[in-house]
Amino acid sequence: MFYGALSLFSLAFVGLGPVNAQEAAPGYTIPNSRILTLPVTSNGRHYALYVGLPASYGKDPARRYPVVYVTDGYWDFPKITNMGGGLAYDRVVPEFITIGLGYAGSGLDFGDLRRWELSPAPFGDNGEKSGHAADFLETLRSRIIPLVDAEYHTDPSYRVLAGASLGGLFTLYAMFSRPELFQAYIAATPAVTVSDDWLFRYEERFAQSGATLKGRLYMSVGSNESPAYLNGVIRFNQRLASRRHAGFDYDFRIVEGERHGGAPFESYTRGLRFAFLPRAPETGPAPGP
Repeated sequence: MFYGALSLFSLAFVGLGPVNAQEAAPGYTIPNSRILTLPVTSNGRHYALYVGLPASYGKDPARRYPVVYVTDGYWDFPKITNMGGGLAYDRVVPEFITIGLGYAGSGLDFGDLRRWELSPAPFGDNGEKSGHAADFLETLRSRIIPLVDAEYHTDPSYRVLAGASLGGLFTLYAMFSRPELFQAYIAATPAVTVSDDWLFRYEERFAQSGATLKGRLYMSVGSNESPAYLNGVIRFNQRLASRRHAGFDYDFRIVEGERHGGAPFESYTRGLRFAFLPRAPETGPAPGP
């Protein structure tokens, strides 16, 4: 299926004249991809799953693949699927299935939709349009993950959750709320200061309860993001690093020279490598010729 149509332009080549791009070139299709549309939920949310299958999928029916779930699938699904192929080629990650979490329909306002879904507490002028991460996490646990496990050759023992900005905030929220669902997390430039540092207070309650984190977390922020945003993520890094959870592997990086929109690219590449390090076919430098 088409993930989406690329914007095509009329091109002019010396000696060839103008080319009508719409007649000459089809839309681009991401190989081995499809879109699943879920029934509307009881609270009126209409989700779509962007599914990316690895190149070897189907060649060995007995083979099972880990799954990377990524928020904001309409934006970040293409990033993860493209990165996954290159990293698997380098043998620094295993082949994996990508599931982009998104919405069904056309002409959608992703900004409003994701505010409702990805923030664990209300924020902004219209608080009723945000703060429903608990509902989304429950839908992920009870409907989306079971559907993916039933439809595809998944390895339920290893799931990764990834997201950027509000998606990174949701990723961290899920890590504290449902630590049994995922084995690794990638929180790219997470919006940790939303709702007046709500996540800091949530983490404090988690730590005071005596609970401990397990699994793997890669977190990042761009060095050229706004000072308040950058400082917020650095503060949260300091908080996490100070806890010293046993059985929790954690890596943090400031992505030099990047702002908010550019930081996720390097973050996802490094984050996937970190998330899958225990299952990497090879580690260290590439072998010689």
